[in-house]
Amino acid sequence: MVDRVSATPTALALINVLTSKHGALLFHQSGGCCDGSAPMCYPLGEFKIGAQDVLMGEIGGAPFYMSKSQFEYWKHTHLIIDVVEGRGSGFSLEAPEGVRFLTRSRVFTEAEVAELEAGE
Repeated sequence: MVDRVSATPTALALINVLTSKHGALLFHQSGGCCDGSAPMCYPLGEFKIGAQDVLMGEIGGAPFYMSKSQFEYWKHTHLIIDVVEGRGSGFSLEAPEGVRFLTRSRVFTEAEVAELEAGE
């Protein structure tokens, strides 16, 4: 099965740290406010998911969403959530850790696109 989103080992380690501090988590790919197009991490239940949000998958056991309109731009890419040094947005849980989540991407192969379309 083709995943739409994954996380690097560094991101998974940070997710484990944040989970131990805050409990279950949720990610939402920001659409450009505050920190640009950054993946934002929240305690599960503290960010309201709307009817226009698309569940992309899970990383480190946490659901990962983005808006439907943004999904239209990203639907041909695999999102890879990574971590880099530097403070990101004050709204995302990793900000006090001195690091921030970052979205990297790659275009799906033709075989991956076919598999995704067959599953939808």
